[in-house]
Amino acid sequence: MSRTPVVVLISGTGSTLAALLQASRDTDCPYEVVGVIADKDAPGLDHARRAGIPTTVVRLADHVDRAAWDQALADAVAEHRPQLVVLAGFMKLLGAPLLEAYPGRIINTHPALLPSFPGAHGVRDALAHGVKITGASVIEVDAGVDTGRILAQVPVEVRDDDTEATLHERIKADEQPLLVDVVKRLSARG
Repeated sequence: MSRTPVVVLISGTGSTLAALLQASRDTDCPYEVVGVIADKDAPGLDHARRAGIPTTVVRLADHVDRAAWDQALADAVAEHRPQLVVLAGFMKLLGAPLLEAYPGRIINTHPALLPSFPGAHGVRDALAHGVKITGASVIEVDAGVDTGRILAQVPVEVRDDDTEATLHERIKADEQPLLVDVVKRLSARG
């Protein structure tokens, strides 16, 4: 079986990357993580290194401007020739070079039920608004901020004693298998 090559972009601890890697170990998994790219020396790169997957760091500070970084990131992704690009806690907006190279083939997770609470503080915003249900979304990435086509969602109850940290951890527990399912579904379609 030919597996769909996937590049994963991260910025943090890589817990979602770890879930993708764990699922990819199954012999019937339709995708293979072929490269992991971070925008800084993220601790999550260790998950890829332990699995023998090539890693790259493309720091914004190493480039003359944002346009140069956007192009460098697109070039780093292209080296792996992926069919799908997955943002797994990648905390930078993508520029035109990457979006234009992979139209409809870049996906991201968001810790809220979009279109509610887009942006970097979805969990905090949900708590501040007093909602009783929030959740996780998997979307197709476009040029906006969390405005892409919604591919899947899962609800998560907001408890009275939730803090931003406790709620975010519970959302991640549902978000990670949701993302794995979406990546499998998209990979199986080819």
